[in-house]
Amino acid sequence: MTAILTVRGLDARIGGQQVVEDVSLDVAEHGVTALLGRNGVGKSSTIKALLGLTERTGVVTFAGERIDGLLTHRIVQRGIAYVPEDREVFGGLTVEENLRLAERAGAPNRAIIAELFPELLERAKQQAGTLSGGQQQMVSLSRALMNENRLLLVDEPTKGLAPRIVGTVTTALEAAAERTPMLLVEQNLQVVRALAHTVVVLSGGRVVHTGPATAFLDSDLVHRHLGVSTDQEAA
Repeated sequence: MTAILTVRGLDARIGGQQVVEDVSLDVAEHGVTALLGRNGVGKSSTIKALLGLTERTGVVTFAGERIDGLLTHRIVQRGIAYVPEDREVFGGLTVEENLRLAERAGAPNRAIIAELFPELLERAKQQAGTLSGGQQQMVSLSRALMNENRLLLVDEPTKGLAPRIVGTVTTALEAAAERTPMLLVEQNLQVVRALAHTVVVLSGGRVVHTGPATAFLDSDLVHRHLGVSTDQEAA
């Protein structure tokens, strides 16, 4: 597939410490590319580096344009949406106010929220800080999905969620990926199996494997790189 995002030789530092080293990857212009690895190997740092949220060097090209020299808000304006690992909702604001703050120029697609997360409409006047973790994740996803984007960067969307909510979030991500390509960081391999066509695996801040998702998940590479067996993944 043609890549909408290409990354070559990406290095990133946080507080002077190198957390990503010489990472190169492609994100296809359709579907889901999953960024995998054990805890602490640099997955979230890679996402943040792509957005210019950390000190970084390397070449990042989006839709044919180099963006590695741009400030974060300029990158976002080009149609890249970010769903952060820890949701980062504004707890003192209502659900509706959180969504309104995320609206960009144009006509936001509020219908997709009603389609994917009807529960949020019932809680529009509720303070986001009083929501459950799963409901806050719905707000975080909705802020990204209601805008017209060309790429979604989604970091650990099912982390800490109850199984029922994991299913809801997975369904929402699947619907989103039909519209917009996605780079997904995810530890739940059942979710990866349901969504991803390609996996990129990090270890020690470096890429150690790239290939089709199903072939990776059905091989001993899962244990070698992630420390789980295919039996555990399927359980």
